[in-house]
Amino acid sequence: MSFQSQKPAAKTPNIVLFFIDDLGYGDLSVNGALGYKTPNLDKMAAEGTRFTNFMAAQAVCSASRAALLTGCYPNRVGISGALGPQSAVGLSQKEETIAELVKAQGYATGIFGKWHLGSDEEFLPLQQGFDEYYGVPYSHDMWPLHPWQERAKYPPLHWIDGNKPGKEIKNLEDASELTPTITEHAVAFIKKNKNKPFFMYVPHPLPHVPLAASAKFKGKSERGIFGDVLMELDWSVGEIMKELKAQGLDQNTLVIFTSDNGPWLNYGDHAGSSGGFREGKGTSFEGGQREPCIMRWPGVVPAGRVSNKLLSTIDILPTIAKLTGAKLPKEKIDGIEFTDLLKGDDTKTPRENFLYYYRKNSLEAVRKHDWKLVFAHPGRTYEGSLPGKNGQPGPSPEDHDFPKALYNLARDPGERYNVLEQNPEIVAELEKIADAAREDLGDDLQKREGKNNRPAGQASRK
Repeated sequence: MSFQSQKPAAKTPNIVLFFIDDLGYGDLSVNGALGYKTPNLDKMAAEGTRFTNFMAAQAVCSASRAALLTGCYPNRVGISGALGPQSAVGLSQKEETIAELVKAQGYATGIFGKWHLGSDEEFLPLQQGFDEYYGVPYSHDMWPLHPWQERAKYPPLHWIDGNKPGKEIKNLEDASELTPTITEHAVAFIKKNKNKPFFMYVPHPLPHVPLAASAKFKGKSERGIFGDVLMELDWSVGEIMKELKAQGLDQNTLVIFTSDNGPWLNYGDHAGSSGGFREGKGTSFEGGQREPCIMRWPGVVPAGRVSNKLLSTIDILPTIAKLTGAKLPKEKIDGIEFTDLLKGDDTKTPRENFLYYYRKNSLEAVRKHDWKLVFAHPGRTYEGSLPGKNGQPGPSPEDHDFPKALYNLARDPGERYNVLEQNPEIVAELEKIADAAREDLGDDLQKREGKNNRPAGQASRK
C-alpha cells in the first residue's frame, strides 16, 4: 500500500528532533505502556507515522548520540560507550553533524538537553554547528550522588549555557527541573527563530536515572516516579508542539521523536519497558536497540500510518540533508536517506541490512530484512537476576556468554528460538555481510582492524 501526501511543502521544513534517554519501546501508551498516559505522543502518532522497526545505532549513550548526529555507526567515528566527565575524547570537529549541514543552508540551530559527546569546551555543541546550547554535558547520574560510586569520584554537575558552566545540579530537587527548564528554552528558541528555518535538537536527559519529576507531576501516575517522569516528558513534547502551532509553523515542521537506547532494566521500578523485546540498554538484542519512533509533518508525512520497514537513527542525517537541500558530509557515512518512504511510498525499502556493534568495536550481530545472526559474544544480561527497587540497581552481569544464534524477527521478535541449524543458507548470506563489515569497520571479537574508521577528537589539555 502506498500513502500519498496531500500537498508538497512550500519550503524546506523546520526540524525538531526529540532524543529521549533510556526510553524503552514499550514506554509510550500508544505502544502499550500501563499506569500512565502519553496523550501528546499518542496524538503525534495519530497525526504522523510510527516506525516500528527503528534501530538506535548502538545501545549506549555517547555512541548512540554520535551516530545520530553524524549519520555513521559510532565506531566509524571513534566513539564508544558513555563518556565520563574526565574523558579526554569527544566527537571530532572534523566530523560534520546535522547541525553543521543545515546551518550551511541558513538554518538556525539549537540544542536543549543532554550532549554527552565530550565535555571539554572544544567538544561542546557550539563547536559542532549549534548556535545555542543549554543543557547538561553528560548523563546526570555522573555526579557525586551516583549510587554505584564513592561520592568523590565525579565532579559537581552544572548546567552548561553556551560554553560556560551555570547553576549546579546538586540533588534530586534540582534534577526535577531538568524537563521544565529544557522545555522553556526550546519554546523560547522557536519564538526567537519563527521567521527563519531552524533545526532544534531536544535530547531530554530523563528517564535515565536518577528519576525526578517537578511538583506539577510528582505523584500523579499509577506507575510511581517513572510514570510521573514520562507524563512530564509527554507534557514537554506537547508544549513544544503547541508553540509550533502558535507561531504558525506547525504545517512546515518535521518532528521526529525517538530514543538513544532501550531501558536500564536492572533499575526495576525506576526503569522502563522493552515492550517484550529481549534484554535492554547495553545489549545488542532488540530490547537494547529497537526504539519507539514517531515522525510528523502535516500534509507530507501520512497520518495514522504504521511502517514496519527497517530504519535507524543513522538514516536521519541523510534524510534531513535531502529535505533541506544540504550537502552530505565529505567523509563516508552509513546512513541511507528514506525521504520517499517518509512521505508515504511504502513500495520503498531503503535499508536492507543493519550492523549491531557494541563495546568498543565488537560486531555482535548482523541483520538482513527479518533475519538476525547473533555471534557468540560476552555481554550484559538482565535475565536471571532480580531488578533493583526505589532507585537502587540490581545486578546486570557484563560477562554472560551468548552463543551463536539465528533469529527470524518476523516470527520471533523476542529472539527466543535459535533456528541456526535449520537455515544454513541464511547463515552463509549473513556471514558475508559480517565479513564485509569487519573489512570496513573492524571487529574486536576477531581482533580485526577496520580500513575506514576515523579517530575521535582528542582533548588539547595543557
